[in-house]
Amino acid sequence: MKSSDLLTIGELARRTGLSVSAIRYYEERGLVEAWRTSGNQRRFPRADIRRLSFVLIAQKLGLTLEEIEQALGSLPQGRTPNASDWSRISTTIRQRIDAQIAALEKVREDLDGCIGCGCLSLKKCALYNAGDKWGEGGAGPRVLR
Repeated sequence: MKSSDLLTIGELARRTGLSVSAIRYYEERGLVEAWRTSGNQRRFPRADIRRLSFVLIAQKLGLTLEEIEQALGSLPQGRTPNASDWSRISTTIRQRIDAQIAALEKVREDLDGCIGCGCLSLKKCALYNAGDKWGEGGAGPRVLR
């Protein structure tokens, strides 16, 4: 790799909008990998701009850092991901988002049936204690344990 293809950590921070400390943290987690100069200074491939941009986007979508690590683990290090790489990742993320949407729709349906039901009972409430799952475990503060 040519030195002109490498960025200092400051340049990477400026290009991504991330702080230097955040980039170091993501490097510790293995999301990006720096090369070291003879003076032990970090140099990052330009492809890491896209990797870190993906981290920011994925966080806005609500993905956990573990999910982001898993997604980036399937991408090649040292080269800019291509359309096929991103398509594979987006399919996985889409499935996660679809599951979240389904769960939210279920909550919305339960909420529509709940408002005005008058039960006023945390034991019977379809939203708070759906299917009385907590009651199956016996008495006591099951949620807090």
